Amino acid sequence: METAVAEWFGRFPAESQSREDTYLVDPQLRGLSVKVRGGSALELKVYCGSPGILDLAGRARGRMEFWRKWSWPMSPLHLDIGDLAGWKPVRKRRRISRFALAGRPVVAPAPGRGQEPRCAVELTEIRAHGQDWWTLGFEAAGPAQLLSTELQAAAALVFDQPLPGSVEPGLDECRSYPGWLYQPGATTQYSPGLGEVSRRSR
Repeated sequence: METAVAEWFGRFPAESQSREDTYLVDPQLRGLSVKVRGGSALELKVYCGSPGILDLAGRARGRMEFWRKWSWPMSPLHLDIGDLAGWKPVRKRRRISRFALAGRPVVAPAPGRGQEPRCAVELTEIRAHGQDWWTLGFEAAGPAQLLSTELQAAAALVFDQPLPGSVEPGLDECRSYPGWLYQPGATTQYSPGLGEVSRRSR
C-alpha cells in the first residue's frame, strides 16, 4: 500500500485485519455476490438498488449501493477453493475506522449497541489477478432512514483532507468487489467502493 495513502488514513483510530476471501466469479451472477469469507463462512449479498450519488465536490464522487447480506458459518475446507474453476481468491489486509452518526470516530462499537447507526471505512491492500491494489470503501449500517446520513457524515470527515497525489475517486472507479473481479483486464491501482450501504440478515 502506498505509504502516503496509509499516512493519510492514519489520522483516524483503526483496527487491522488480514484474511483471504474467495469469490465466485464464473458464472457471473448479476446482482449477487457469493464468497467464502476467510475460509470460515459462506456469505451471500444481494444488490437492492442505489439510493443515489454521494458527491463531495472536488474530493470524491461515488454511487451508493444498497446490499442485503446473509452469512452462514462453515467448517474449514479441506481443499483450496481458490484452485477450483470459477472461484477467485483475494488476499486482503484491511485498516478499519468506525464512525458514529455525528461523524466522530469511535474505537469500537459498544457491546449491545449493534443497531445504532454507524459507518465503517476500510482502506484495504489487496492481492488479486497477480497484482497489488488498494481500495477505499464505506459501509453504513443501522436504521434504513439514516444510512445516507451516516455515509455523508463519515465521507465528509474522511475527505476533509484530499487524497495524496490529487487523486479524486469518481464514478468510473466505483464498483463492488464482484464487479471489479469480473474485469480481469483492469489496470487502475485503486477501486474505491465509495458509499456502500447494507443491511445484514440472519
